[in-house]
Amino acid sequence: MQPTDLPAPVNRLSCPNCGNDNDFYEIAEDAVITTHYIQNQDGSFTPLEDDSQVHGDIKLICGQCQADLSIFYQRFSEMLF
Repeated sequence: MQPTDLPAPVNRLSCPNCGNDNDFYEIAEDAVITTHYIQNQDGSFTPLEDDSQVHGDIKLICGQCQADLSIFYQRFSEMLF
């Protein structure tokens, strides 16, 4: 079996405006992002952990035409692994 023989996933999101099914942005309004860093011996910093608290709306935006795809946000969030 070749990779081209596999069926296309039926659950892919695509922008109804431009057809984009690859690039998306998640925009959180009124968010607090806390990141814990350690400083390395050379003076650089390495993040250890981060925590985000969103107090406002979250939008899903098409990365090609910038259409608001927030109606698909629940589906998008269910597919984050």
